[in-house]
Amino acid sequence: MRQIVVTGGGTGIGRAVAEAFAAQGDQVVITGRRKDVLEETAAQLGGNVRAVAFDASDPVQVQAALDTLPTRVDVLVNNAGGNTDIGAETPSGLLGVAAAWRANLDANVLSAVLVTTALRPRLAAGGAVVSVSSIAAHRGGSGSYGSAKAAVEAWNLTIAQDLGKDQITANVIAPGYIESTDFFQGGMTQQRRATLLAQTANGRAGTPADIAGTVLFLASPAAGHITGQTLHVNGGALAGR
Repeated sequence: MRQIVVTGGGTGIGRAVAEAFAAQGDQVVITGRRKDVLEETAAQLGGNVRAVAFDASDPVQVQAALDTLPTRVDVLVNNAGGNTDIGAETPSGLLGVAAAWRANLDANVLSAVLVTTALRPRLAAGGAVVSVSSIAAHRGGSGSYGSAKAAVEAWNLTIAQDLGKDQITANVIAPGYIESTDFFQGGMTQQRRATLLAQTANGRAGTPADIAGTVLFLASPAAGHITGQTLHVNGGALAGR
């Protein structure tokens, strides 16, 4: 039975990923900052899922959580993050800009780096690390969020080299527009949605299940020779090369 850790596993994509692994009979630990949300999700998904609450961008909390995380990890999914600019005030002055950029870097890059580093000694040979980026890393106009996700993709190249000697793969999924998540915090307009759908080749929004299915593939033996890659899941809204 595989041991899976999914950061940001309480809602949206992370929840769908946890549910997909649990349905296969894997043991799943979901993490996040909101204990109540995590515990409710774990209860709904059943006995194969348990919750461990901590802030993945805080090294002290990550270190303290190690005693409650599996001693062997077969798959780590770095899903924690989001665009911290959404819902925040427009930064004023250099101090405000610096704080805004640090917030996105902490939430998206540091969270993945800290958890992966902390669990590195526990990653099992033949396992997988899958990190979640964004189409924003490949398009302009998203400021510190897109830059942070681009940094995740660059960092993945480094860890793929490190993990490869243990036959552990490290890949990134870059989703396009995904519905049924809290990402936009209610700020998605119908006009903006229509524009995003028009950019796709298949005329539909992505779903958390689309990303979960891709994670399952990258964590499977069928993807054992795929590592150091970014896989675009966006309905053709951005062509990968």
